[in-house]
Amino acid sequence: MVNKAGKNRFKRTLLSLAFSSIAFSGCAQQKNFVEIKSSMTEQELVEVAANIVPTPQQLRWQKLELTGFIHFGINTFTGREWGEGKDDPKLFNPTALDAEQWVKASKDAGIKQVIITAKHHDGFCLWPTKTTEYSLKKSPYKDGKGDVVREVADACKELGVGFGVYVSPWDRNHPTYGTEAYNDVMVAQLTELLTQYGQVDEVWFDGANGEGPNGKKQVYDFERWYALIRKLQPQAVIAVSGPDVRWVGTETGHGREEEWSVVPVGKKNKTDNGSQTKVDTPPAGDMRGSVLGSRSQLKDGDALKWYPAETDVSIRPGWFYHESEDKKVKTPAYLKEIYFHSVGRNGVLLLNIPPDKRGLFTDYDVNALKEWRGKLDEIFKVNLLKNAKAIGKVKKIKPLLDGNDATDHTFSMKGNDNAVELDLKGEKTFNVLLLQENIRKGQRVEKFILEYWENGKWTKATEGTTIGFKRLLEFPTVTASKVRLRILSARLQPALAEMGLYLDTTDKK
Repeated sequence: MVNKAGKNRFKRTLLSLAFSSIAFSGCAQQKNFVEIKSSMTEQELVEVAANIVPTPQQLRWQKLELTGFIHFGINTFTGREWGEGKDDPKLFNPTALDAEQWVKASKDAGIKQVIITAKHHDGFCLWPTKTTEYSLKKSPYKDGKGDVVREVADACKELGVGFGVYVSPWDRNHPTYGTEAYNDVMVAQLTELLTQYGQVDEVWFDGANGEGPNGKKQVYDFERWYALIRKLQPQAVIAVSGPDVRWVGTETGHGREEEWSVVPVGKKNKTDNGSQTKVDTPPAGDMRGSVLGSRSQLKDGDALKWYPAETDVSIRPGWFYHESEDKKVKTPAYLKEIYFHSVGRNGVLLLNIPPDKRGLFTDYDVNALKEWRGKLDEIFKVNLLKNAKAIGKVKKIKPLLDGNDATDHTFSMKGNDNAVELDLKGEKTFNVLLLQENIRKGQRVEKFILEYWENGKWTKATEGTTIGFKRLLEFPTVTASKVRLRILSARLQPALAEMGLYLDTTDKK
């Protein structure tokens, strides 16, 4: 277990690594991180929360929407998910490794960034590190002169895809694990990864913390590692045991119905379990039941922080390749559902696609990715609001239909200025709603409803809570000539960036 001092260090890390912080002064300002006072009223806290915004790094990450995970390593050849750090490096021998195939297949599916497991819990390193002999140097791959991290980094650069590295803090092979010297090893490994491969856009840590070869557990010096990343790759986001991106709380690919990017952090932090910041607690079970960041929860920390959720899932039952799972690849229809329940719930989807023993994505995985992309392209091909005419109070709807998440219409929420009514210029049939807030101004919508005009009255089509960067809702198919979106509750004045209606006719199987 992490001791009290370790927990205090993590608290200090969140405070020190914030890009900016202020004490509440009676006038809310747009900040990424704001310390709060116990004396603040709920309304003051709401005002502060409404003005918390992402850093440029977090905004770039959010706009990716889809990122790829590539679990590849010694486990690929042993059939294990978690290796013990005792397997012979000679087992690692892909015969047709093609990182460009990985990245191209990912890009073709709409994935805009790829993260490679440079080191998993077994400690086997996919680059020729100077910190251990347990690496590609001792494998037959390219006669011990291979560097998978470089191959992925080069492919990402060539194809215009973001590049990230996963580095497991838990190392079941290194003899120093469980001692302070191991933190030096991690610093050395991170330094190699962050200085030898060009731009790194994301550094991904999990919280796994088991015993090493000496039977001891490690007290991770995350604070030191974060500072190093900030120094060497300041544009990178640090996830999900990190200050920039938190874990949504499940590995199913399905996020929360109500997902706030602004959450309380600090000594009373209710996100400890759900964000995986307790480094002695690995991902387990389903933690989506608890809403994080509701009005009643804003007082539960020392500060409020923009701390968005990443939703991870593997395209297969396991994270590493197993031949027995070739016919258990998730269907395109189920991947579509995952997209709606991750990206469509104010998250970023991290989809794992594991290469096989050859070092290639299998046809099963590639075909599923292609068909999934095809479904999404078909659904969102035509926005049925494209030629709509505004009626009622809101007249200028161009910011809502221009495909630009940086332009918006702001609702004052005074009187009846909480709605946009649209004439569809004839009857249209639809069953999907898309909404986006301009998160550069904060996340503010708490509840909304979409209605359509039927038999002389407004009828509910669907409703939801939070929007954030993107919200997608499916509902029973409706045919109507007029619709109305009403924001029922919000923190200050919500800034709606995009609105769309679509018809999903794709195969549901």
